[in-house]
Amino acid sequence: MNIPNINLIHAYRIAPWRIQRQWIGNALLLVVILAMVAALYLNVTSRTAIAGREIQDLMNTIAISQQASSDLQTQLASLTSSVAFETRARELGFRPIESEDLEYLVVPGYVAPEPLNLSSSTVPQLSALTIPPEYNQSLLDWLDERISSRRMQ
Repeated sequence: MNIPNINLIHAYRIAPWRIQRQWIGNALLLVVILAMVAALYLNVTSRTAIAGREIQDLMNTIAISQQASSDLQTQLASLTSSVAFETRARELGFRPIESEDLEYLVVPGYVAPEPLNLSSSTVPQLSALTIPPEYNQSLLDWLDERISSRRMQ
């Protein structure tokens, strides 16, 4: 065992450039690893920045669309207002109706629908007596009933 160690030490004393080459190789390996980590970090950072910019652009587009929608709703409200309808109707030759101009038509067989009564007095109230017993039973009661029925069998 002593002989190989001596040969190794002797080899390094004869060629000290081997140790320098190992140090240079290790340093270059470290530089390559750091460059790879830096490139990965730069890639992730650039993708994040691009995604953030796309989100900002989409949010800006949404804001513009919302503003255009609000403008259109405002235009629709002004066009459908009673004043605008009345103005357009007068321009088309229409005028407000007078009571002597009214004429009612009787349609044979027409039955006017009865108004819908939504008061609470017409809705039947459920009580414990009208609910079937299987809906009044709790889970524990049901389980107790099953266990006791199996014991009797």
